[in-house]
Amino acid sequence: MTKVTPFLMFEDKAEEAMTLYCETIPGSRVLDVKRYGAGEDGPEGTLKLARLSISGLEVMVYDSPVHHAFTFTPSVSFYVDCSSEQDLDRIVETLSRGGGFLMPPDNYGFSRRFAWLNDRFGVSWQINLP
Repeated sequence: MTKVTPFLMFEDKAEEAMTLYCETIPGSRVLDVKRYGAGEDGPEGTLKLARLSISGLEVMVYDSPVHHAFTFTPSVSFYVDCSSEQDLDRIVETLSRGGGFLMPPDNYGFSRRFAWLNDRFGVSWQINLP
Protein backbone atom coordinates (compact mmCIF):
# COMPACT_ATOMS: atom_id res chain seq x y z
CA MET A 1 0.00 0.00 0.00
CA THR A 2 1.27 3.47 -0.88
CA LYS A 3 1.14 6.00 1.93
CA VAL A 4 1.95 9.71 1.95
CA THR A 5 3.02 11.36 5.22
CA PRO A 6 4.03 14.99 5.77
CA PHE A 7 7.65 15.16 6.98
CA LEU A 8 8.95 18.17 8.93
CA MET A 9 12.71 18.53 9.30
CA PHE A 10 13.94 20.73 12.11
CA GLU A 11 17.38 21.64 13.40
CA ASP A 12 17.44 21.03 17.16
CA LYS A 13 13.77 21.98 17.63
CA ALA A 14 11.73 18.89 16.66
CA GLU A 15 10.90 17.79 20.20
CA GLU A 16 9.83 21.30 21.21
CA ALA A 17 7.67 21.62 18.08
CA MET A 18 6.14 18.17 18.55
CA THR A 19 5.20 19.01 22.14
CA LEU A 20 3.70 22.37 21.14
CA TYR A 21 1.59 20.87 18.35
CA CYS A 22 0.29 17.98 20.48
CA GLU A 23 -0.59 20.32 23.36
CA THR A 24 -2.21 22.96 21.12
CA ILE A 25 -4.23 21.11 18.47
CA PRO A 26 -7.14 19.10 19.95
CA GLY A 27 -7.01 15.35 19.31
CA SER A 28 -3.23 15.30 18.77
CA ARG A 29 -0.73 12.88 20.27
CA VAL A 30 2.74 11.40 19.88
CA LEU A 31 2.64 7.97 18.23
CA ASP A 32 6.29 6.97 18.61
CA VAL A 33 9.74 8.47 19.14
CA LYS A 34 13.22 7.34 18.14
CA ARG A 35 16.19 8.96 19.84
CA TYR A 36 19.82 9.29 18.79
CA GLY A 37 22.02 6.58 20.25
CA ALA A 38 25.67 6.56 21.19
CA GLY A 39 27.91 7.15 18.17
CA GLU A 40 25.15 8.51 15.96
CA ASP A 41 25.26 11.95 14.32
CA GLY A 42 22.95 13.69 16.83
CA PRO A 43 23.50 14.15 20.59
CA GLU A 44 22.75 10.89 22.40
CA GLY A 45 19.24 10.76 23.85
CA THR A 46 17.82 13.65 21.78
CA LEU A 47 14.90 13.20 19.43
CA LYS A 48 15.86 11.77 16.07
CA LEU A 49 12.54 10.90 14.43
CA ALA A 50 8.97 10.87 15.70
CA ARG A 51 5.53 10.20 14.37
CA LEU A 52 2.60 12.20 15.66
CA SER A 53 -1.05 12.45 14.96
CA ILE A 54 -2.08 16.08 14.59
CA SER A 55 -5.86 15.84 14.94
CA GLY A 56 -5.80 12.56 13.01
CA LEU A 57 -3.18 13.52 10.38
CA GLU A 58 -0.03 11.47 10.75
CA VAL A 59 3.07 13.67 10.55
CA MET A 60 6.74 12.76 10.89
CA VAL A 61 9.19 15.12 12.58
CA TYR A 62 12.94 14.78 12.30
CA ASP A 63 15.74 16.62 14.06
CA SER A 64 18.63 16.99 11.64
CA PRO A 65 22.09 17.26 13.16
CA VAL A 66 23.23 18.86 9.89
CA HIS A 67 22.68 22.57 9.25
CA HIS A 68 20.78 23.26 6.04
CA ALA A 69 20.58 26.44 3.97
CA PHE A 70 16.78 26.20 3.86
CA THR A 71 13.81 26.12 6.19
CA PHE A 72 10.03 25.96 5.84
CA THR A 73 7.99 27.97 3.36
CA PRO A 74 4.43 29.24 3.84
CA SER A 75 3.61 27.78 0.43
CA VAL A 76 3.02 24.55 2.34
CA SER A 77 0.92 24.88 5.47
CA PHE A 78 -1.31 23.01 7.89
CA TYR A 79 -4.95 24.04 7.45
CA VAL A 80 -6.95 23.73 10.67
CA ASP A 81 -10.74 24.02 10.79
CA CYS A 82 -11.79 24.97 14.33
CA SER A 83 -15.08 24.12 16.01
CA SER A 84 -15.41 27.42 17.87
CA GLU A 85 -14.04 30.95 17.97
CA GLN A 86 -12.52 30.16 21.37
CA ASP A 87 -10.58 27.22 19.85
CA LEU A 88 -9.38 29.42 17.01
CA ASP A 89 -8.27 32.20 19.36
CA ARG A 90 -6.42 29.76 21.66
CA ILE A 91 -4.67 27.97 18.79
CA VAL A 92 -3.74 31.23 17.04
CA GLU A 93 -2.44 32.80 20.23
CA THR A 94 -0.34 29.75 21.13
CA LEU A 95 1.12 29.08 17.67
CA SER A 96 1.84 32.74 16.89
CA ARG A 97 4.02 33.27 20.00
CA GLY A 98 7.51 33.89 18.69
CA GLY A 99 6.30 33.63 15.10
CA GLY A 100 4.55 36.07 12.81
CA PHE A 101 1.29 36.63 10.97
CA LEU A 102 0.87 36.43 7.23
CA MET A 103 -2.81 37.30 7.76
CA PRO A 104 -3.87 38.30 11.30
CA PRO A 105 -7.17 36.92 12.66
CA ASP A 106 -10.09 38.59 10.91
CA ASN A 107 -13.14 38.06 8.70
CA TYR A 108 -11.74 38.01 5.16
CA GLY A 109 -15.07 37.26 3.49
CA PHE A 110 -14.35 33.59 2.74
CA SER A 111 -14.51 32.66 6.45
CA ARG A 112 -16.09 34.05 9.61
CA ARG A 113 -12.61 34.18 11.16
CA PHE A 114 -9.30 33.18 9.65
CA ALA A 115 -5.60 33.58 10.45
CA TRP A 116 -2.45 32.54 8.62
CA LEU A 117 0.77 32.47 10.57
CA ASN A 118 4.24 31.06 10.80
CA ASP A 119 5.03 29.57 14.20
CA ARG A 120 8.36 30.14 15.96
CA PHE A 121 9.84 27.16 14.08
CA GLY A 122 8.86 28.56 10.68
CA VAL A 123 6.00 26.08 10.06
CA SER A 124 3.00 27.73 8.41
CA TRP A 125 -0.54 27.32 9.76
CA GLN A 126 -3.89 28.46 8.33
CA ILE A 127 -6.43 28.54 11.15
CA ASN A 128 -10.06 28.77 10.05
CA LEU A 129 -13.52 29.08 11.59
CA PRO A 130 -15.82 27.80 8.82
